[in-house]
Amino acid sequence: MTKTFLEDENFSKFIISSTPLGYVGKPEDVAQAALYLGSDDSAYVTGIVLPVDGGWTCK
Repeated sequence: MTKTFLEDENFSKFIISSTPLGYVGKPEDVAQAALYLGSDDSAYVTGIVLPVDGGWTCK
């Protein structure tokens, strides 16, 4: 969904500099969160909103 926007060099630099982790997320980042939620490691997790955004919402 963001490919077209990120092809714009200025916009891409803005996003990267505005993201606390300093890079644009990859599909694997979302997959890891989904794997966590689907695993026994999250057995005691309920009613969570899990932003997978490199810290964007913490600013």
